[in-house]
Formats: sequence, C-alpha cells, structure tokens
Amino acid sequence: MSAELRCCYQEEDPQHCCHAPAGPSGLCYWHDPTICKDKAEDKTALEQYARAGGQMRGLALKRAQLAGLNLAAAPGQSGFDLSFSDLYRANLQGAHLYKVNLTQANLMKADLRDANVHWVKAEQANLLGVKWAGARLENMQLGKTLRQEAIAQQAVKAGDLALARDYFEQSEEIYRDLRKAAEHEGLFVLSGLYIQQELRMRRFQYPKFSQKRFLSKLIDVFCGYGEEPIRVVLFSLLLIFCCAIAYFFLGVVSAGTMLQFNPQASWLEQLQLFGTCLYYSVVTFTTLGYGDITPVGLSRLVAAVEAFTGSFTIALFVVVFVKKMTR
Repeated sequence: MSAELRCCYQEEDPQHCCHAPAGPSGLCYWHDPTICKDKAEDKTALEQYARAGGQMRGLALKRAQLAGLNLAAAPGQSGFDLSFSDLYRANLQGAHLYKVNLTQANLMKADLRDANVHWVKAEQANLLGVKWAGARLENMQLGKTLRQEAIAQQAVKAGDLALARDYFEQSEEIYRDLRKAAEHEGLFVLSGLYIQQELRMRRFQYPKFSQKRFLSKLIDVFCGYGEEPIRVVLFSLLLIFCCAIAYFFLGVVSAGTMLQFNPQASWLEQLQLFGTCLYYSVVTFTTLGYGDITPVGLSRLVAAVEAFTGSFTIALFVVVFVKKMTR
C-alpha cells in the first residue's frame, strides 16, 4: 500500500512546510488555490486546523467565506502566522485576528468590517481596497512603508515615473481608507498619522520640481500637515535664535548707543549684548515693537523678514493647535 501523499507546500526555509494530506494537485485543501473555501463549514475547519498546529503560512483563501473567524491569540502567546497568504476578496467580517501575522499577505479588497485587527502585523501586505469600517485598528503594525510605497520608491530609482505615480496613488488610497476607519472609531491620533502619510503619497505624485510639490513639502516640514504643532514652536525658536545672532553681529541701536559685537569686550559684556539681541528678536518676532531698540543697516532687513515671518507663524500655530485639540 502506497504512502499517503503529503502537501508539497514548502518555502526556502525547511521549517515552513506543510505535512497535511494532499489532494490531486499535490497541495492540501488549505494551500490549493483551485479550491474555493466558501462552504459553511470552512470557518470552523480552518480554526481547528490552526489550533491543531497546521501550516498557516501561504494559505490560499481567495474569496473565502470566513465571517466571524476566530484566530485570536491566547493571552501571553504569539499569534498565528498567515504570512504570504492569499486573502483576495476574502470575507473576514467580524473576524478575531488579534496578533495574527499577515506579513506580505494579499488582502486586496478583503472585507474586514467590524474585525479585530488589534496588534496584527501587516508589514508589506497588500491592503488596497480593504473594507475597514468598524475594524479595531489600534496598534496594527504596517512597518515603515506599505508594499505599494516600497515598489513606488524602487520605480523612482529606476526612472519609471509612470509606474511610481501609479503605486503612490495606490498608497494614498490605502492610507485614506485607514484614516477614515480610524476617525470612525475615534482614534484621532492614529488618523492624524495616516493623514500625514496620505498627503505625503499625494505629494510624491506631483512633478519633482513643481510648485505644488514644493508647497506640500513646506507645509509638511513646518507643521506636519497640521498634525504636529510642536514643529511650529521649534521653527519659531530657531528663527528667533538665528535672528538674534544676526542682530548681534550686524548691530542695533538702543538709547542712541550702537550695540554690536566687539572682539575687545569681555565675555560677560558679549553675553549681555547677546541677551539684549535675543530680547529684541523675541519682540520683533511677536511684532510687539516696544521701540526701545531699533535696527540699523542690514539688521533692518533681518527685522523686516522676522516680523513678517513671525506674524504668519503665530497665526499658523493657533490654527494647527486648535485643529489638533478640537479633534
């Protein structure tokens, strides 16, 4: 009597192979892409297969009907590893996927509405078109870049700008869907991170030296697209300090006396002078203008630029801070 055939699914690492009974295709039921897992008993069967220690990597679950699937990890244990699995258009509505590893899995257009994806690892997974409404997204790990984002970056290096633009657009759509889902769940800090990434993906679609891309980059640097008011504060402090240095060397007038760097003066006098210039820089930035100190020569240009920039920066901080706090 011939030995029972075993599934021929195997990765480069011999540790990741399947020993389940194989069908005519040479693959087991769960790894065979020609079998549609849409039977009523498939959900329970997959849960039993997983908890019995079956090979969960590389599962062929295209269009599978697995609503309510429970693959949540037990307390203190690692989650099931579904890396490289094909879940294209799979119905996972209401599924419990706590701590499941979906690294490089294909989740394109999968239905994850009301699913628990808390602490799910989805690095380099295809998340295009996923339905997230009602899903628990806290602490979902997407990695540094999305799969489409990484492909787009490689296309840019290769000089294929059309391909790069297409994948950046897909990345923007993914971040937009995640942002909407996070907002729906009241996760405004998380949605803020996603909207930053969404707008960055949009920026990369613009021509490299275009005005739109430059303005978008400027907004990102100054305030993180309205999500990081601390950047406005840091920019303000940097501008005040730099202008104070300019006044220190270019000179200002106070009570008819020229205040300017003098290499012959003591370090204490130089420190007092810099403190005066720093005070004048703060007054100029906030456009208070007490009139006790006035600029002369090139320091007038510095004062004009600082006052103009300061008025806009203060207004920007108010807008960004209020937007952030009201959310």
